[in-house]
Amino acid sequence: MPGENLSRDEARERAALLSVEGYEVSLDLRSAVGGTDAGPRTFRSVTTIRFRSAEPGAATFADLIAPGVTAVSLNGRDLDPGAVFDGTRILLEDLAEDNELVVDAQCAYSRTGEGMHRFVDPEDGEVYLYTQYEPADSRRVFANFEQPDLKAPFRFEVRAPEGWVVWSNGVGELADGVWKFAETKPISTYITAFVAGPYHYVTDSYERVFEDGTRLEIPLGAMCRKGLARHFDSDDVFLVTKQGLDFFHDNFDYPYPFGKYDQAFVPEYNLGAMENPGLVTFREEFIFRGRVTQASYERRANVILHEMAHMWFGDLVTMVWWDDLWLKESFADFMGTFSMVEATRFTNGWITFANNRKSWAYRADQLPSTHPITADIRDLEDAKLNFDGITYAKGASVLKQLVAYVGRDAFLEGARRYFKRHAYGNTQLGDLLSVLEETSGRDMATWSRSWLQTAGVNSLTPQVILSAEGRVTELAILQEAAESHPELRPHRVAVGLYRRSPDGAVERYARAEVDVEGPRTIVGELVGTEAPDLVLVNDDDLTYCKIRFDEGSLAALRDGLGDITDPLARALCWSALWNLTRDALMPARDFIDLVLRFAGRETDIGVLQMLHAWANSALTHYAAPEWRGEGGRLLAEGALRELRLTEPGSQHQLTWARFFAAVASGEADLQLLQGLLEGTAKIDGLEVDQELRWAFLEPLAAHGVADEGAIAAELARDDTASGKRHQVRCLAARPSAAVKAQAWASVVESDSLSNALVEATIAGFAQSSHRELTAPYASKYFEVIERVWGERSIQIGMDVVKGLFPSLQDSRETLEAADAWLAAHGAAAPALRRLVLEARDDLARVLRGQACDVGTVD
Repeated sequence: MPGENLSRDEARERAALLSVEGYEVSLDLRSAVGGTDAGPRTFRSVTTIRFRSAEPGAATFADLIAPGVTAVSLNGRDLDPGAVFDGTRILLEDLAEDNELVVDAQCAYSRTGEGMHRFVDPEDGEVYLYTQYEPADSRRVFANFEQPDLKAPFRFEVRAPEGWVVWSNGVGELADGVWKFAETKPISTYITAFVAGPYHYVTDSYERVFEDGTRLEIPLGAMCRKGLARHFDSDDVFLVTKQGLDFFHDNFDYPYPFGKYDQAFVPEYNLGAMENPGLVTFREEFIFRGRVTQASYERRANVILHEMAHMWFGDLVTMVWWDDLWLKESFADFMGTFSMVEATRFTNGWITFANNRKSWAYRADQLPSTHPITADIRDLEDAKLNFDGITYAKGASVLKQLVAYVGRDAFLEGARRYFKRHAYGNTQLGDLLSVLEETSGRDMATWSRSWLQTAGVNSLTPQVILSAEGRVTELAILQEAAESHPELRPHRVAVGLYRRSPDGAVERYARAEVDVEGPRTIVGELVGTEAPDLVLVNDDDLTYCKIRFDEGSLAALRDGLGDITDPLARALCWSALWNLTRDALMPARDFIDLVLRFAGRETDIGVLQMLHAWANSALTHYAAPEWRGEGGRLLAEGALRELRLTEPGSQHQLTWARFFAAVASGEADLQLLQGLLEGTAKIDGLEVDQELRWAFLEPLAAHGVADEGAIAAELARDDTASGKRHQVRCLAARPSAAVKAQAWASVVESDSLSNALVEATIAGFAQSSHRELTAPYASKYFEVIERVWGERSIQIGMDVVKGLFPSLQDSRETLEAADAWLAAHGAAAPALRRLVLEARDDLARVLRGQACDVGTVD
């Protein structure tokens, strides 16, 4: 892995020297079927690159990660592959002004979701291929200059097994056994793509007539494995797709620029999705095999629209280097929710954003690895780790505030000018800020310094002084920042005053917007109003901050959180209470008590699912160890009570059923789960479909109720790719020292598992009820991680380092072991050190939370 890295300085030097005129890539994928898997399975890749050099006679390199190179020629000169290719780079010396490089290589199919991933469907033995490149894995498929600012048009051709269909960025046709694709527009290497195999494929079309009378027609396609075809609701995928295209055409004034629009749902995918122009790839879990809640459909719609926004932010206009990753990801994350709320049936998307997406950002922004939204990305390993909560969710939150700051019309007009000015080019921070200054008249440099170029999250706390008559005489907002990131930012916030009405509802009766500056800001507009029960700073979620409460407001929430009628206000309060718990300012058992008392009244299904996840995390990590047993019993009792009370057949019932399975541990609870599986028990309205069966089986396996035979029987019912992942997870979840040893060895000592099965094995291994069984692996973890990082792909390295960190060994000894490793491995790869440092910080936060839960925090 270290030899595969590319530094920013190297990329800058190469970009200053070269300009790429075009690629021709020919792949022969017929080796994907037949044969055996002994040794690396390879395919032939022949690449021709035409490029110019600003300095004739200079030297540079092309990128290629491949088991072997058959031939290399530069400007007609045959080069010795053994002399110029080192496994990751091809040395190119004595460049001419105009150059032609031809590389004939044997590239390897992937089992880690990087490069050309090959998947064999256990259900029918069919082989499926797809590519995934970001940030720099196209070099695993063809030779290139792997950096985003060396854009070029691409011509692809592919030979595939008979009966297969092949898709790429452009329209393809099969002629004489070869799939040939239309030349692309100038795009970056990391968004080129292939999907190939016997996929189930459906089509539709989108038409648009613009005001000037021009007509745009976009062929639409959607595909999945044949085994998932019966579950594929392509009509809904196409509906959201068309709604998104309408929205972006209405607001961007730049027609979709890449011809067709295919969307492929592919197996064993590492990401949510990828914005390859004309061929967007998604994880196939977005095709729902069983009953799911509206939150799952909303999440899928958001991802579809996120990737569509990338067609403009990222594909049409691309960042120069990964420092400005936010120029695509922050915008796509914001526009995904913005367009979803305004153009689809998911009109409550900002509630999900406030409660779910922002929680990811708040966590990331308090880690020692937090960084400005415009980050300092030294190399590709840095880039890989920067697809994080800062770049996505915090960036999107800041853009939401920017829209409030400059105005919606100025923001969208700035986007329109940005696209037209930089189409098919590369940009940096200043390019976007300049158009926003033009359209808004605002000083964007000051805003950027505060929001884009500093790290950390501010806390806003209300301070209320009341008169003897019960009216507000002064209301101030106190702003605080962590010592490590002391920046106090300007915030545009709404302050809401809430009180209980005669019918018992808690409702807002006064609201004011104010610009928060510095440590203390007076909200003069609310002086003289009647005394509130609850003061909610950042009402309507206009800014990015952690909300705090005064004592009166906190008491009101403890008394009547479920009585708040506005779902966004309620979601903001829940998020704030979770932040208090993570910050060791509220005992975990108090948060769990609030969930038990009020979650049953939560109407927003996405918020309810987050509450379940937070409550489980509070119990597993932040509760005092001696209280975990009692807390688990209370959560299981509460979940079962709500499961029985909730409307039969509703999505809330399904959500409570899944939560009950997640927290069940007592004998009676496990007997009920087993009865629901066997059909001897029933809860009115609850349909136990295949996905729910696996959700019930895992806790039974983890508590020793379901053995290997029961798991095998379930796989026989569901002998599919999804069933195999569930089976592997359940097998690793069994409470046995031998099982844990086998799971550890299969992930750490072997590379035989695919990325999806590595993930499933780790999830089964790390059961919260198996602390004693996994304790021996705490020391082993620190012994092996540097070797694993050096030997495995970066994706698998990340999965192992994050997934196997001994967080369940939540003791001072584990914290000291992490500190000792960091102290002794100062020269380890920075990306590896970052992952360990983040896990160490989470553990320190957990220990502070546990201390708070027993009342020992100062």
